Amino acid sequence: MKVPLLDLRPTLEELRDEIVDAVTKVVDSTRYIMGPEIDGLEKEISAYCGTKDAVGVSSGTDALLLALMVLDVGPGDLVLTSNFSFFATAGVVARLNATPVFVDIDPDSFNIDPESLRKTLTEMAAETRQRVKAIIPVHLYGQCADMAAILAISKEFEIPVIEDGAQAIGAECEIDGKKRSAGSLGDFGCFSFFPSKNLGCLGDGGIVTINNTEWADLLRLKRVHGGERKYYHRVIGGNFRLDPIQATVVRVKLPHLNNWHLQRQNNADHYNKLFAEAALGGKIRIPFVEHSQTLQNPHIYNQYVIRAERRDELQSFLAENEIASEVYYPLPFHLQECFLHLGGKEGDFPVSEVAANEVLALPVYPGMTVEMRETVVEHIVQFYQS
Repeated sequence: MKVPLLDLRPTLEELRDEIVDAVTKVVDSTRYIMGPEIDGLEKEISAYCGTKDAVGVSSGTDALLLALMVLDVGPGDLVLTSNFSFFATAGVVARLNATPVFVDIDPDSFNIDPESLRKTLTEMAAETRQRVKAIIPVHLYGQCADMAAILAISKEFEIPVIEDGAQAIGAECEIDGKKRSAGSLGDFGCFSFFPSKNLGCLGDGGIVTINNTEWADLLRLKRVHGGERKYYHRVIGGNFRLDPIQATVVRVKLPHLNNWHLQRQNNADHYNKLFAEAALGGKIRIPFVEHSQTLQNPHIYNQYVIRAERRDELQSFLAENEIASEVYYPLPFHLQECFLHLGGKEGDFPVSEVAANEVLALPVYPGMTVEMRETVVEHIVQFYQS
């Protein structure tokens, strides 16, 4: 049986007519830049995430970039972030001619390790620490980072927090005994609507959730070249607008998001059961869920990521049997060629380096069948027993 890593068709077919109707209305309106679809989506996403406001932008990458621009990050500044993430997390910092400072991850959640974060800050000279303009924790694979600890560090050192929630819209955690959603925890919440995300559009798109009215105004200003009216520019910005066609697609999908989360959670639970029954003796480790199981969405499984012995051999074996998988991510930031000038070398971030050699994402999308998951696990068992 052929098992793809992701198949968007089941959710598309579920909503095809509604999506086509919504897109047709935008086309017929001839309003193709900004307008009511953007305004409507911003209100709906802010309500979903539990923030005062949200600002639609052109991509998840640009969401991060704009948040940094609002904080006036630039040459000489430092931004602390996870060493193990999609490239955009660190790339946006370098794009502003600031310097990313990498922090190792927790070995179980793969999210930034708060103790390593604190250690990095406390070991800096005072004048160096003053150059730190932001902390970017990543909610990797669909699970919130340890935000209680990170926010305590942020408060202690008076450093703004930009959540990279590209893979985690709807993920929840508890802060002081209260349920909170990704994007409502830090000063900015940055999300991607890339088609492979749990909430995806038909191309590129993103949004920033925010509670600070002044910063929300700056986000809106900077997404349109810093102009408050046509051809008059108060600040430097860029073209970071979200297209109405993409916005209307996301609006159609949003009411179904928690159901899709549930399907992914059920798929993950099924994998966990199958792996427990297989008794592979520690050759693979299933995903660790850090947050309370009493929450609706302690993990939304944008990816279902296992740790696997002989990972590359296993991936090749699965591919030979028409089972897709993916490595998120094969090389930590400190070893990327474009960041070698920062002085990173093998051994500097051991947890990230081990993860890069062991992680493997298995198909977990809504609409995949029981037989598909059984096929995946059967072949993994076959690999290790051969």
